Amino acid sequence: MLAIMGCGDGTTGCQQARVEPARYATIQQCRAAMPAALARNTDVDAPVISASCERVGWQMTDATPMKKRG
Repeated sequence: MLAIMGCGDGTTGCQQARVEPARYATIQQCRAAMPAALARNTDVDAPVISASCERVGWQMTDATPMKKRG
C-alpha cells in the first residue's frame, strides 16, 4: 500500500495521514506511483508530506519526502 505521511520540518515526527486506495504488486510499481500520490495529497496539514510504500503488517520499506510550498 502507499501511505501518505505528514511530517514536521526536516521530515521528523512523521505520522500516517492517509492511505491511497490502490494496492501494488511490486515495490517498483508503488515507487512509480509516489509522485502522483504526493500531488493528490498536498492538502495534508503538515509542513512536509512524504509517501511511503508499505506491506500490510510490515515496517516501512521506502519513503520519499516532499517539502510543501507556500
